[in-house]
Amino acid sequence: MISATHLHAMAIHFPIALLMIGFLSELVGHLIKKPFFNQVAFYLLILGTFGTMVAYLSGDAAGEGMEEGTLGKAIGMHQEAAIVTLWLAIFTSLVYAAMLCFKFQNKWLKRISFILFAAVITAVTRTAYLGGQLVYKHGAGVELGLSD
Repeated sequence: MISATHLHAMAIHFPIALLMIGFLSELVGHLIKKPFFNQVAFYLLILGTFGTMVAYLSGDAAGEGMEEGTLGKAIGMHQEAAIVTLWLAIFTSLVYAAMLCFKFQNKWLKRISFILFAAVITAVTRTAYLGGQLVYKHGAGVELGLSD
């Protein structure tokens, strides 16, 4: 049976990869002025945002009952970072969707949206770091396979 901890471990890598590749695509699109890369970035941002929702929900379920002590404090920090990442990704996706839908081509809006995307990547990186600390420093979700 797949536990919430295993589901979270399986789900978290997709939004990390999608958002990071999307940001790199956006950067390439700005540097070489090819709209294709900006369109790819938009779709990866949307998919990454949906993945962030799944990762947050599975992480919320995986963290149930671990609110005490040092581990609880570390989980709380990870959860707060995840909430920031989730809402920042949603907001950034809405900004990009509005720009695409209403065909905004304003140079300043493009710069602001790029900065927002960079902020999403920063938030994802921080959340991932804190999640890694949970596993590798605190042993959260680790099962020891000791022989009987």
